[in-house]
Amino acid sequence: MGVTRLKRKDRRNKTFSRLEVQFLKNATNLEAGSRSHESANSQININNNALAKAAAALK
Repeated sequence: MGVTRLKRKDRRNKTFSRLEVQFLKNATNLEAGSRSHESANSQININNNALAKAAAALK
């Protein structure tokens, strides 16, 4: 059985649903007091600390 080609509407829906799932995975709740705390050695925290040090050095 051959592979059927998706129509344009279905290709668009497939792409959008995949991107939406990716967006929802990235949009995690990191508010203070929530159960999903960012780990101390995550790249985001490392970058924030480096930026804070650079900003303090400029003052």
